Amino acid sequence: MSKTILIIDDSPTILLSVKMTLEKSGYKVETAKDGLEALSRVKAGLKPDLIITDINMPNMNGIEFIKNARTILRFTPILALTTESQTSKRDEAKKAGATGWLVKPTGSADLLKVIEQVMPGA
Repeated sequence: MSKTILIIDDSPTILLSVKMTLEKSGYKVETAKDGLEALSRVKAGLKPDLIITDINMPNMNGIEFIKNARTILRFTPILALTTESQTSKRDEAKKAGATGWLVKPTGSADLLKVIEQVMPGA
């Protein structure tokens, strides 16, 4: 059975390119345009095998999403995807419960390699 990955990003371009990369590799992809939408989908029963979230988004940013998601999805790997290379944001995301970090733009090969490292049985 294919694994489900939830991508959260307010950029339609990023959502589309990451979604295409993952679907080509056989993953089932769900998307959300911000942390609020993603959180309500998780609360409604969506249980992704992996979450990739942008950090800077309107309504609910990635850090807030991670904190909230961790109360429901304790063991799901969450990757923070951002243009930020600042270590403070990285530390903040880690403290909130992020499993790992990707800096945009991420090439397909790099993205898939990181997914294989953090998602059991990928």
